[in-house]
Amino acid sequence: MSNDVLQQVTELITARPHDATSLSLYALVSTLRMDKGGYMYLLRKLRDLAPEHRRLAYGLMELMAEHGNQGADWETALQAMDEALRRG
Repeated sequence: MSNDVLQQVTELITARPHDATSLSLYALVSTLRMDKGGYMYLLRKLRDLAPEHRRLAYGLMELMAEHGNQGADWETALQAMDEALRRG
């Protein structure tokens, strides 16, 4: 599951880096980087996402719960997302 969710989110952000959906999912991913920060994400932002994109957000949260927000796959996906946003 981790590769699938990470891949889908990375592809979405890469395809449309300045889209509101991409930025909302990137905000969630960014909070999932900060274990000590308590993963502070405004859940009301989920209202702005279409159901298929909320499923991706839930998948990212499940990934965090399974400690999948670390390791090589996670870091590779984060680098790709960061690069996509920088390129814009």
